[in-house]
Amino acid sequence: MRQSTEKSRLTEFLPEHAFFVGVDSDGCVFDNMGIKQEECFCPAMIGYFGLQPVARAARQCKVFADLYSKTRGSNRHITIVRILEQLLPSHPIVTERGFIVPQFSHYCAWVKDPNSLLSIDGLREAADAATSDEAKRELRQALTWSLRVDELVAEIVKDIPPIPGVHECLARLQNQADIMVCSSTPMEALEREWGEHGLDDYVQLIASQEMGTKAEHLKLATQGKYEKDHVLMIGDAPGDGRAAQTVGALFYPIIPGHEMESWRRLHEEAIEKFLSQTYAGQYQQSLMDEFDACLPDHPPW
Repeated sequence: MRQSTEKSRLTEFLPEHAFFVGVDSDGCVFDNMGIKQEECFCPAMIGYFGLQPVARAARQCKVFADLYSKTRGSNRHITIVRILEQLLPSHPIVTERGFIVPQFSHYCAWVKDPNSLLSIDGLREAADAATSDEAKRELRQALTWSLRVDELVAEIVKDIPPIPGVHECLARLQNQADIMVCSSTPMEALEREWGEHGLDDYVQLIASQEMGTKAEHLKLATQGKYEKDHVLMIGDAPGDGRAAQTVGALFYPIIPGHEMESWRRLHEEAIEKFLSQTYAGQYQQSLMDEFDACLPDHPPW
């Protein structure tokens, strides 16, 4: 299967340096999450999931879930389920108008199944294997939505440079650490975006949604290959921190709304602390506390 083939690139990865750094892409290296969510994901979600009567509420839910809450940066399918089942039904516009949010129960069940590969290929395989007409319809509709999102991203999200400080940090790290892109974005977009700006020259491997979750990326690429406190994940979402914690790695947060300052701090102090093994403990915790405070659990409505 393609999933196994893709993952073998991670298990076969061999260290060249004593340290390892995983780097998220969207919202972390590139300030592109806003344009992707507001101009690509939101319109397609409203159209393909039948949310036109409450479009404004749907947009508010999507922006909150993906940009300004603790589910920032989650897989696109996980966020859709959160919106359909939790955020949108309780939105004041929805309740005032008596709008019944479409259920998509078969699709939601697929998303919640821990064995599902939450990617284009995984969704296509699930749709082909569905045994009921309703399940096929829902999964194919979600597949069409996901494909359309990727088309819109390729059409609209262009010429967005890396956040200032990224080049300097990666250049400083590359002679002492193995660097891997660790992202839930499709491979096509990652290769295009990192290649456009020459960032792919800094990395040994690009791991995308087709290769599993970020926790799987880190586990397969690093487990048994690096010493304790020699693995660092750089990301802008709580899920990045959880992925790091799952494999016992350190985490450096890029604070939403303060991306430039975060990369500057990484260059000026955090890289040295990581390489000198003084990062863990109080220093990391102070960064985590700042990060946690900037992303709420609950929407403002």
